[in-house]
Amino acid sequence: MKKIVRYSIPNIFTAASLLLGFSAIITSHYGSIEQAAWMIVWCGILDVMDGLAARLLKATSPFGAEFDSMADLVSFGVAPAIVMMYTVMQIASIEKYSSEFWALSISVSAFVLAGALRLARYNITNEKPIKGWFSGLPITGAGAGLTATAIILIVRYQDQLNTDQLTLLVPGFMFFLSLCMVSTFKFPKMAKRDGIYINSFQALNFIVSCYCAVTKSYPEFLFFMGIFLLITGTVAGFFVKPTQTE
Repeated sequence: MKKIVRYSIPNIFTAASLLLGFSAIITSHYGSIEQAAWMIVWCGILDVMDGLAARLLKATSPFGAEFDSMADLVSFGVAPAIVMMYTVMQIASIEKYSSEFWALSISVSAFVLAGALRLARYNITNEKPIKGWFSGLPITGAGAGLTATAIILIVRYQDQLNTDQLTLLVPGFMFFLSLCMVSTFKFPKMAKRDGIYINSFQALNFIVSCYCAVTKSYPEFLFFMGIFLLITGTVAGFFVKPTQTE
C-alpha cells in the first residue's frame, strides 16, 4: 500500500497538470484568454512539483515517464498553441482563411508538432544525457515559460501593439520556439550545481516565479526571465564538456 501511495503522488501532480492544461483550452474558447494563459503557467509549477516528488520519494517509473510526456504535450504543446491562436485572431481581428490566418495556423501547428517530436526523442534516446542539461529547449519552457507569458503580455498591452506587426511577429515567434525544441543545443536544467551563487539564483528565481504565477502578477518578469535563460543558458551550453554525463 505504501508503495502505491508513494508512486501515486507524482502521478497526481501530472494528472492535475494535464487537466489544468485541458481546462485552459476550454477557458480560452469562452473568451477568458489571460486566465487560460495563467493556467498554463500553473501547469509549469505542477510539472516541477511532479519531478521533485518523484525524485524525493524515489518513485520514478516507466509509466510515470510516459504519463508525464502525455500531460506535457497537452499542457505545454496543444494548450499554448490553441490559446495563442485565439489571442491573435481576437486582438488582430484576423478573418478566417485569410493569409494571416493560415500563417498563424501553420506556425502554431508546427509548435505542437515540434513539441511532440521533442518528447518522443527524449523518451527513446539511448544516449547518456549530459548531467544537468537538456538537449534543446524543453517543451515546458517553450509552452509555459515563453508562449503563455507572451500571451498574457499581448492581452495586457494590446492597446499599445501594432496589429499588423503582431500577425508577423507571433508566427515568427512560434516557429522560432519550434526550432529551439527540436534542436540539439544544450539548455540547463534546474539542478544542484557547483557554486552557491548559481544555486541561490535558481532558488530565488523559482520562488519569485511561483509568487508571480500564484498572484497573477508581473508577467513581464516571467517572460523576460525566460528569454534571459534561453540566451544565457544556450551560450553556457557551448562550454559544457561532453564527459559530464548522468
